[in-house]
Amino acid sequence: MPSEVDPLLLLRQSIAAGTSVVSTTTDASDAPETPLPEAHFLQFASTAGDRTALPVNAPTRFLSNDAPVDLRSIYFAWLNREVAIPEYNAAATRLNEELAKAGASATVHKFAFVERLDLITWLEGASEESEYIKSTGGAGATGAAGASAGSKTASGAPVTSSRSGRGAAIDPRLAVIYSGERRTGDHNTVLRGIKPSDFSHVRKQAIPFMSKKQQQAATAVTDKKHPATMPLNPKSGPQRRPDPIILLSPSASSLLRMSNIKSFLESGRYTPSDNSSTATMLHIMRTMKEIDPNRPIRFILVEGPEQFKPEYWNRVVAVFTTGQAWQFKSYKWSNPSELFKHVQGVYVGWRGETTPQGVKDWGHRVLNCSIDKWADPSIPGADVNRWRDREVSENIWKAIETNMRQKGWKRDSGATLA
Repeated sequence: MPSEVDPLLLLRQSIAAGTSVVSTTTDASDAPETPLPEAHFLQFASTAGDRTALPVNAPTRFLSNDAPVDLRSIYFAWLNREVAIPEYNAAATRLNEELAKAGASATVHKFAFVERLDLITWLEGASEESEYIKSTGGAGATGAAGASAGSKTASGAPVTSSRSGRGAAIDPRLAVIYSGERRTGDHNTVLRGIKPSDFSHVRKQAIPFMSKKQQQAATAVTDKKHPATMPLNPKSGPQRRPDPIILLSPSASSLLRMSNIKSFLESGRYTPSDNSSTATMLHIMRTMKEIDPNRPIRFILVEGPEQFKPEYWNRVVAVFTTGQAWQFKSYKWSNPSELFKHVQGVYVGWRGETTPQGVKDWGHRVLNCSIDKWADPSIPGADVNRWRDREVSENIWKAIETNMRQKGWKRDSGATLA
């Protein structure tokens, strides 16, 4: 490997330029592509048509536990950048098994969640710094890797920053915005790390304490006018804020169903519904700064009010609809015009398509949102506009928060207005 070639930087430049990276068994420029477990080289094509071959076991400047990570592990992590940590670890285990069968002594490094996130962010050009990448000459964490958007590749071709990593160029102004973006994980990755954990034992340990608390509450009732479940002095302690409820549309034509609503509202990215979810209820944690900036609110998502008690309707803060009035037949307010006087309505449709007449008739009380049509991710540039999904998701949350404030939701209490 030529001493002047930086494997890590070369991979980043190839991603930005949209040129191909091919795994081969030899370093010949005309060598055919071979599966990664059998490959000994990665060949990087330039815009001029020539190839640069590097060994797959070449060390890179990315350090994990102070040890350099090989090029094959870096490339494998990039290929699996869009899968969750458990699926990524399973795929890495399968690749290690295939490498062992092929007689290779090396194994693929499994990145921790933070390392993997930092690596992918740097490779796709959304960040110019990385605490895990060793400097090449003291010019910062990335050193020579500073050749990002606006620099040139080894072949002399200009590089255009690409967030999707599939060669689809993005607006330079967006690249500046992405460089300042702070990447965070969801509550599952923060609490559980890279391995699923079983907390069922905690419930067993809590049963004696919960039973004792219920007995104390029952013995505190001295007046028959108080219900048996109410403490003697309900103002003596902090009130428990009820969980707000979001109703989804059960229509098969709805773009957001139980199988994909969680990822859309939490991560701001749309994926098509596969109708395979058997869940009847979901929970989403969201911080509403204007209501309680210090404690996230847990939202309950259901498709229908079949299990509702009368008092639950005061907790409904949003209703997703496709514009079909039959959805509200079993609601407390079956007339759409009356319903959306009490609850924030949300309609999500494809961008460029006509809005249903029902949504138009219900007026400004129904938030009309449009998202880009879904395309197969394997098609180059298919998700170049998927960043707009987050904007739509944030607009929905903003409308829900405004409606909750108008209904009287506060830090320690639910709605005060019906």
